[in-house]
Amino acid sequence: MKPLETLLQNAARSHHKIMLSEGSDPRAIQAAFDAAKQGIARVGLVGDADEIQATFTALGLEMIDGIEAHTPETSSHLEALTSLYYDLRKHKGITRADAATAVLNPHVFAALMVKAGHADGTVGGAVATTAEIVRTAIQVIGPKSGSKLVSSFFLMLFCEVHHARKGAMIFADSGLVVDPNAEEMAQIALSSAASFETLTGEVPRVAMLSFSTRGSAAHQSVSKVVKATQIAKDLAPDLLIDGELQFDAAFVPEVAAKKAEGSPLEGAANVFIFPNLESGNIAYKIAQRMGGATAIGPVLQGLAKPANDLSRGCSAEDILHMIAVTAAQASAAD
Repeated sequence: MKPLETLLQNAARSHHKIMLSEGSDPRAIQAAFDAAKQGIARVGLVGDADEIQATFTALGLEMIDGIEAHTPETSSHLEALTSLYYDLRKHKGITRADAATAVLNPHVFAALMVKAGHADGTVGGAVATTAEIVRTAIQVIGPKSGSKLVSSFFLMLFCEVHHARKGAMIFADSGLVVDPNAEEMAQIALSSAASFETLTGEVPRVAMLSFSTRGSAAHQSVSKVVKATQIAKDLAPDLLIDGELQFDAAFVPEVAAKKAEGSPLEGAANVFIFPNLESGNIAYKIAQRMGGATAIGPVLQGLAKPANDLSRGCSAEDILHMIAVTAAQASAAD
């Protein structure tokens, strides 16, 4: 079974409710319809109910069971969510009047629905910027207990005939943390390993990437990867992890045998941790645009409950896939 089919089927078993904060967008509405029809998740669309209904009609769709429209201004949850937001942000000088205004923002409203337990996760970013989506998630939902860092990854699906190795892989951090230090890189590795296992059910094999393999080059950026690898090993002794490795030594068994003899990954890594956002972002886009991989993300990790970002160039299918990922994350958090 292809990894995407597995992901969709796993999501369908969860029956979780996912909020789409840009509920009037035609792409979000198409994705909500497909998610509800396929049983992937229940969906709450945030926006003006009349506008949402008009868009359903224009698309030739019906608001079937499993889809709800939530207009913040008329929501029965408005007063309680306003109080919740005030309690969360009053230490920053937010007044009740400020809270009442903030809750009308669809991204804030969707995140508060998750925080209050009325939904299991939220997805946005088809229109809004990554900065707004991430900032709202951190301020409202907050980090997971014990989590020191919110980071992101792309779930990369290699399913085409021409792909040298098929299956699901994670590239991190490819969307959020610009220049992690060694401790942060180690945390990204541990979070990504857990995310990979959650989404695929497979054993994570983590490669800490560099332009050097086993001391083939000397540079402070290489030293950072070496240190990060050791920190991750100390924190998770049973994790299959190795570094510093060049990509070919992490991905090609024949190269690994020559460059990284004795590596526990044996050239079969499935979680790739990049030394900075620049390299991670470039790598996922090359794999997607030149290599034909399906890229789902950026997916956030390290939050108390799932909240995920979309590319502003996303399709309805991309949103559907992110709904499935968010539902799978919610299952892991249950």
